Amino acid sequence: MAKIKLHRKIPHIDMTPMVDLFSLLLTFFMLTTSFRPQEPSAVDTPSSISEKQEPDKQLMCILIDKKGKCYFNMDNGPDSSTKYREKIVIKMTDQYKIKLSPKQIDKFAKLSFFGIPVQFLPQWIDAKDQAARDEIQNQLKKANKDGIPIDSTDNQLAWWVFFARQIDKDIQVEIKADSETDYKTVKKILDILQDKNVNKFNLTTNLEKVEVKIE
Repeated sequence: MAKIKLHRKIPHIDMTPMVDLFSLLLTFFMLTTSFRPQEPSAVDTPSSISEKQEPDKQLMCILIDKKGKCYFNMDNGPDSSTKYREKIVIKMTDQYKIKLSPKQIDKFAKLSFFGIPVQFLPQWIDAKDQAARDEIQNQLKKANKDGIPIDSTDNQLAWWVFFARQIDKDIQVEIKADSETDYKTVKKILDILQDKNVNKFNLTTNLEKVEVKIE
């Protein structure tokens, strides 16, 4: 009697659902990822053994370079719809009687660190790209007018801190200073924060490797 041969089926895996899932995950990460803002000045922070990470939102950052020049940045709040950055710059320019157009305000909200007196803010915002903004920064540096003023006659940093906390009461403060920055400058920044009732802040450092020896 002849043997009956059974038809063998080759296994087939439908990859369509996996491709769809990959596309959804990629889209999700692209929409939710927040990029670290570019810093205008290279800062070599001191080392420590703290492993606490800095927050990624509702953050006010004060950067101090080795020459004691201050730079400032803050985000838009819990999400872009809150528009905290726009509200803060409106209050700051109103304080100094500087007029910004709605287009300039919208553009400022999309930028990051700045270290210039508020009087030069319209020119800095209108620059066509980051290279042009860096050139404005360099010109002010040559004239020794760069950095956000922190002197007693025109303490603009104090106003930025005040308005940032007025708009976002839950904003967290981060200080990132160079390891060679004069302590007097750092102390002045701390005095400004305390004067504005900011008694809790983070000091950014480099993580230092610690060897644990077992005896």
